[in-house]
Amino acid sequence: MIRTVISTLALLSASSLAAATHEVAAGAGAQERLQEALILAEPGDEIVLGAGRFAISDGLSLDVDNVTVRGAGMEATVLDFTGQRDAGEGLLVTSDGVTLRNFALENPKGDGIKSKGADDIVYHRIRVTWTNGPAATNGAYGIYPVESTGILVDACEVSGASDAGIYVGQSKKITVRDSIATDNVAGIEIENSRDAIVERNFVTRNTGGILVFDLPGLPVMGGGNVILKQNLVVGNKTANFAPPGNIVAGVRRGTGIMVMANEKVWISDNIVRDNPTASFIIAAYTKPFDDARYNPFPREVVIAENDVDEGSTDPQLDGAEQLLAGFGGALPPIMWDGLNQDKDNPALLATPEISSWTLNLTRQGQPLAEAQPGPGDLPAYGQPWEFGEIGAPERLFDRI
Repeated sequence: MIRTVISTLALLSASSLAAATHEVAAGAGAQERLQEALILAEPGDEIVLGAGRFAISDGLSLDVDNVTVRGAGMEATVLDFTGQRDAGEGLLVTSDGVTLRNFALENPKGDGIKSKGADDIVYHRIRVTWTNGPAATNGAYGIYPVESTGILVDACEVSGASDAGIYVGQSKKITVRDSIATDNVAGIEIENSRDAIVERNFVTRNTGGILVFDLPGLPVMGGGNVILKQNLVVGNKTANFAPPGNIVAGVRRGTGIMVMANEKVWISDNIVRDNPTASFIIAAYTKPFDDARYNPFPREVVIAENDVDEGSTDPQLDGAEQLLAGFGGALPPIMWDGLNQDKDNPALLATPEISSWTLNLTRQGQPLAEAQPGPGDLPAYGQPWEFGEIGAPERLFDRI
């Protein structure tokens, strides 16, 4: 009898702790019902969004650990923020262990989904679209994890962001893979972050394809240990539509892959074609800064074997006609500003199979008007270095 009672109590206890499912259907009052579910969820719960369009007029938020929010598909379940009145983003996540999957956001007034301080987060088959196409009035970022450890962005789609479609900032242990970024200023940006893999993404019709930046004045700096591989970076020709003053407003139309002030970036096995300013741009930070922690120079960037075209024939550069004439009608695929931190820390190493040119600048912040363009002569690279534990933790892949 005692054993029976104990077993019954154990079952009751387990039942009370079992994860709950909160189903939310589209229709009248959907915004209130969805936000209520996000607030009342307990760790381990699942919030299931039905198919249909959810009219949302205010930002949503989630601050409960280990919650899954899933829809019926990124074309079937759409959170429509066209009538959003305020809030900096469509959905803000500030808790750990969250999985977001199979739904879309359209026309958020600010960013699409921002996760801040949200460790071990998974974005899977999430779509963020500004349906009016490229416009400075669109939100800055589509998928926007920041200040986090453990990030997986998988099979997502973003278009129309006035900064970066997929942006990962001030974070570490990151994988961005199998995703599509079109019609943004920057397709994918990894900024002030470490231990990132960006692979098998399709990046097209942006101003610039993939950016790896390190900037001064942010709480987290020292970006590096980044692998870019097997991405398709083609036809990034959209005129820059970033609001004035934004750092990406300086990205030239027709940039394929750009690395600025980062260390240990390995670029291989990508297809980088039809980007009319340059397939690759490697450069130091150009503006004045007073942050003593900051290193403005790229260090140990490797451009290994990649599939590139013959060169750039329509660069958005001052003196383009003279440059094209000087290089026989096409600029070599690799453009380097010529700046190294010092002789022991080369900015750039590359395969001899891809030609290069340099601006031959001699100091950080030097005006481009003082450039002395000429053919590049880059040192060869050796074997890949030991990256250590890089990319999203394996446990995140079990949640897709």
